[in-house]
Amino acid sequence: MRVVFVHGACVKDGSWWWRRTADLLQENGVCSVSPLLPSCGEGGSGGFAEDVAAVRGVLQDSDEPTVVVAHSYGGIVTAQAAAGIGPVRHLLLISSYLPEVGQGLADFGEGLSPFLDVDVDAGTFGVRPELLVDTFLHDCDPEVRAEGERHLARQNVEVTSATVTAAAWKALPTTYLVCAQDRGTPPRRQREHAARADTVVEIDAGHHPFLSRPAEVRDLVLRLAPRS
Repeated sequence: MRVVFVHGACVKDGSWWWRRTADLLQENGVCSVSPLLPSCGEGGSGGFAEDVAAVRGVLQDSDEPTVVVAHSYGGIVTAQAAAGIGPVRHLLLISSYLPEVGQGLADFGEGLSPFLDVDVDAGTFGVRPELLVDTFLHDCDPEVRAEGERHLARQNVEVTSATVTAAAWKALPTTYLVCAQDRGTPPRRQREHAARADTVVEIDAGHHPFLSRPAEVRDLVLRLAPRS
């Protein structure tokens, strides 16, 4: 088994964001990878289509049974990228979205969030650094809080209007992890999306439980491990 982690919006260096959970999985003999998302300035430039292509390419790189763990915006990318990929056996969505075909990030917002900054001229948006900790990392330890800003990214605003052409979660076993203390994606909105999943798990954590509660996320991933 392997795990493919798909990070959320407005961040870069996915291996940093997922590292605490990835390290624990590695101790259990489970390898993982975190694709680069071009819309966040990783591995080139682009928008939603390029993000989908990047994730899909990684998923097609191996025949090993795979669990895809997608966070926030990453769930929208995964909905399209994981469609029809044989080795993908399970999707785990964390504080994320399960879009129907024709839906995208814009369908799940309630106007511009106060923690976001949009640069119309540059065509990018990002998290306001001064609101990062209180909104997204409030339950993380001091080391994570101190380093988090260095792993933020300006993202191509095009991803907010793009829509998916496939909904992989309809064809694959899907688990949704609700983060009950999330200040970025309200828990009530998470539960709305969780209702579309096959299984729902709730954790008393903020937006990044793979940093603040990595052992619990590891245990959940291991429970989802495909049998063959």
